[in-house]
Amino acid sequence: MKLFLLAFHHNPSSLAKRKEMAIQWLWCLFFILSSSSSSLLPVSATENSITTTNSISKNQTIVSAGGKFALGFFTPDNSTSSYLGIWYNTIPKLTVIWVANRASPIPKDSPAVLKISEDGNLAVLSGKEKIVWTSNVTVDRLTATSTVAVLLDNGNLELRSGEGGGQLWQSFDHPSDTYVAEMKISSNRKTGHEVRLTSWANDEDPSLGIFSSGIDPNGLQFYTWKGNEPYWRSNVYPVSFSYASPLNFGPGFSAYISWAVEEDEVYLVSSISSNSIRMRYTLAPSGRIELLAWMKTKWMVLWQGPLANCDFYSHCGPFTICQKNESTALCKCLTGFQPKSHNEWIVGNWTGGCVRSMRLGCDKGDGFLKFENMKLPDHAVSIGNGSVSDCEQKCFQNCSCTAYAYANVTDLKIVVCLNWFRELVDIVNNYGTGRDLYVRVHKSKMVDESQEHGFTDRRKHMITVAVAVTIISIGLLLISIFGYFRRRKRQIQQERIKSELLGFDSMSTASGDGHNNAELTSFSLKSVLAATGSFSAENKLGEGGFGPVYKGSLPGNREVAVKRLSTRSSQGRKEFMNELKLIAKLQHTNLVRLLGCCVEENEQILMYEYMPNRSLDQFLFDPSESANLDWSKRFKIIEGIAQGLLYLHKYSRLRVIHRDLKASNVLLDQMMTPKISDFGLARIFAMNQIEDKTNRVVGTYGYMAPEYALHGRFSERSDVFSFGVLLLEIVTGKRNTSLNPLTVSEWAWDNWMEGRALDLIDPSMRETYNPLQAVKCINVGLLCVQETMSERPTMSEVVIMLSNETTTIQSPKKPAFTIHEFHRSSQISSRCSNNEITMTNVEPR
Repeated sequence: MKLFLLAFHHNPSSLAKRKEMAIQWLWCLFFILSSSSSSLLPVSATENSITTTNSISKNQTIVSAGGKFALGFFTPDNSTSSYLGIWYNTIPKLTVIWVANRASPIPKDSPAVLKISEDGNLAVLSGKEKIVWTSNVTVDRLTATSTVAVLLDNGNLELRSGEGGGQLWQSFDHPSDTYVAEMKISSNRKTGHEVRLTSWANDEDPSLGIFSSGIDPNGLQFYTWKGNEPYWRSNVYPVSFSYASPLNFGPGFSAYISWAVEEDEVYLVSSISSNSIRMRYTLAPSGRIELLAWMKTKWMVLWQGPLANCDFYSHCGPFTICQKNESTALCKCLTGFQPKSHNEWIVGNWTGGCVRSMRLGCDKGDGFLKFENMKLPDHAVSIGNGSVSDCEQKCFQNCSCTAYAYANVTDLKIVVCLNWFRELVDIVNNYGTGRDLYVRVHKSKMVDESQEHGFTDRRKHMITVAVAVTIISIGLLLISIFGYFRRRKRQIQQERIKSELLGFDSMSTASGDGHNNAELTSFSLKSVLAATGSFSAENKLGEGGFGPVYKGSLPGNREVAVKRLSTRSSQGRKEFMNELKLIAKLQHTNLVRLLGCCVEENEQILMYEYMPNRSLDQFLFDPSESANLDWSKRFKIIEGIAQGLLYLHKYSRLRVIHRDLKASNVLLDQMMTPKISDFGLARIFAMNQIEDKTNRVVGTYGYMAPEYALHGRFSERSDVFSFGVLLLEIVTGKRNTSLNPLTVSEWAWDNWMEGRALDLIDPSMRETYNPLQAVKCINVGLLCVQETMSERPTMSEVVIMLSNETTTIQSPKKPAFTIHEFHRSSQISSRCSNNEITMTNVEPR
């Protein structure tokens, strides 16, 4: 109005002219006021809201208050259309989490605007004020004049009834292909309303794809559908729970996901404690759900599915088990069922599934077979709370009930009962969140099952025993006839070895069993020379502190590794006898196996199974070989070493502390299975013994626990420390002493504290590693190298943390000493207590 008055004042013409000019200015003012609801004033880039007095057009955005997300128009690569969307504002690569006008794209060259329309709704207009998208909620006339749209820092766009007013609409209720923290995926069983993800048509086209993900409106599980058909399905979750993610991106980070089962609604929500972490679930155009995290320059896939055959919905048809991680046939009929079509089953067509081999007898002749650790079938029906016996009874009383299961509410006294009344489909064994499933069968099939696992086993056992006795008898007879004199000679040698073993006081007293019955195979020196080509240089595999190791070939082309004690060896007769006795009594798949020995003409020789893939350090620290150790192989090696140590500490006949665990003392067989070797420095503990002390510190620099290196105290936790160093070496590909002045533990700790745990991963396996497992391994490794013994986990706890996906792992503290601190402290210790630090470098084969 001021503009009009000023213009009127500065044009003092005739009355008619002044009237005409006044009318022109009135028309201009009317045009300005009337067009304010359509073209409006452009929004500032610093604002996070749209009101009735502003709007955004192409090349303009609004940004959330914390700067995390932006809202505006975008054009995908190789596309001729524009869309209104929300994307991460601080990530260089355009990553869109929500799209408004997916069904109505705007031509790339056409104008577009987002504004608050006269009815109070958000609206996208194209060309000549054509509405292509609207929030489409009912807003009363009074509220419509004051509505405001605000972009929040969690990526949600809210339409409110004025500044600070109530929510009228939000984008989180209408997701596209992406799920972020605080979004709610839900299914309301009363109203039928669902909040689902829907994939893009392809990577460059945000229009509606053929895949959608959400919660089954009739069940208690998460689905991905291809069109209207199930494509992937989670397990059945009949009770509410919250789950803390094992991911750790540094101090202060935590992530939670909650599954809520209420009377009318089932929903899924999640939260992340740190605003600095960018994580999202996206339903890809291929139908695969991916969990991604932004790692400096790119999105890293932390998890994705479906991948394996058993992940896909009902891959094996009804009444079958899809055998995950099994080397046998992929699909198997449930007990009491047989293939519907044997011909199709033979050629690998399992879609027809299985049928009952005997009809049910209802309440008179039926029973339930238990199947453990199963992904429960689809179409579960919750029949309320009760006891475990209630669940079985309710199914038993209904002839249409084909199976039952239950889930805890508080404890086994109060459970949620699940029944099935249709074909049992999409069952998978060895499932990560598996439960026990009880399948209804005719009682005769339960008897068959009992016989199969009882009578048949006994019969097989009797046959096996009989065959074994016969073979042993024949073998003994042949030996007695054709090998008397040779046997006598070896027997003399054997008696000499046994007498030494019996006289080995430290070992006998520590074992606590008071006797020895070592069963050793004694090889003649002549046979060893024949096997190794008289210890020829071309058969030499390497040399360590013990002495040289040769490849040998026994009669029958059986390959062996021959370890020959050198007269110049840092280890002597005591270490030789120590290893001989220990390894003879230890049997485990992750320990190297001793085949025999030779003690003749001052020679001391050990014969081991041959490891064609040599020692772990030759793969790990050789740039040309490290690429052959992808993540799956490394994680298998980590788990194997952990199992081997657990056996030594807890489950073997002798409780053994290895004292020299390192990469060169882990051998790899043809399947890359790790085998712990070199027991020359090992010590046996009594079952109730906690620790021991020595004045002669032996082992390898960098792998020694601080209490052992400085004070000679060693225990199971000393081996745990060495395992932690080795674990970090396997994950990083860095030798412990290659980062001078830091150890690999300190380097890992620094990256961990800075939230850069994934930067530690060996670059040679960046394309194959599993981020969840890798972060977990780094966490476990740092826990193992804690300075205080009591704060390190036991190997039992380590195995559980590595193998269990849901185990909560505590945050580590700063590792033990640095290299220069160790060097300085060890010198002081040596001067004060005469400790001897022996740096061994044994590399057995």
